[in-house]
Amino acid sequence: MGYISYSSSEGIGTITIDRPEKRNAMTFAMLNELWEALDAATDDDGTRAIVLTGVPGAFCAGTDLSDLSATPEDQRGGRGTRSTPRPAAPLMACPKPIVCAIDGPAIGMGAEFTSMCDVRIATPRARFGWVFVHRGLVPDTGAGTWILPRLIGVQATARLLFSGEIISADEAQELGYVAAVVEPDDLEQAARTEAARFAVGSPFAIGETKALLYAGLGRSFDEHVVANREVMERCFHSDDHREGVAAFLERRPPQFTGR
Repeated sequence: MGYISYSSSEGIGTITIDRPEKRNAMTFAMLNELWEALDAATDDDGTRAIVLTGVPGAFCAGTDLSDLSATPEDQRGGRGTRSTPRPAAPLMACPKPIVCAIDGPAIGMGAEFTSMCDVRIATPRARFGWVFVHRGLVPDTGAGTWILPRLIGVQATARLLFSGEIISADEAQELGYVAAVVEPDDLEQAARTEAARFAVGSPFAIGETKALLYAGLGRSFDEHVVANREVMERCFHSDDHREGVAAFLERRPPQFTGR
């Protein structure tokens, strides 16, 4: 990989965007690398939760517009070497919890990435901006018009999307968008501590819960209850459920396998 790296330790995988000279602005090649790193984290049985971050002082300043103009329209995408289509929102579709650690501008596509993560932790150097209207565009991944209003409400989303204004980490926290604001030197540990909270439960149950959580935002309660019942039935037949019950009865920590 060129600008995207993946590593894992103590059950937590870390995907890092590393192009500081461009404030981690995304090219289409980098986008392919990002999704391939996410595939690696998803397939890594030793990783129970993921941290998505950038090098210190940067998160993602959006799409590299020079790369955009030089890329033919039919080549603008993020499939990479994958032979089958990717989910519309790969970060949300990932069955593992994703903590986003933001230490710098998250603008345009970068802001969209933060929306598609499950929990966001930022430093005072973080900035968030859905600046698409200033480029004659709508939010490019669809996250700004779908998940963002579900996170902070329609009115707050309208103000951000229609104005294209950039907000601070403190303002994002006031909106409930950011879970915590910490100093830059504390960001890595804060993100890993948050991710570690999700690394102890059943990977099978967490993956199913995450899928239900996001799918439920787009369907009726009656439809959701039916789907929930089907998932619960799968849970009853899982190794993780049997292990969870046995561990409780034997008064010991569970040893989940994700099956």
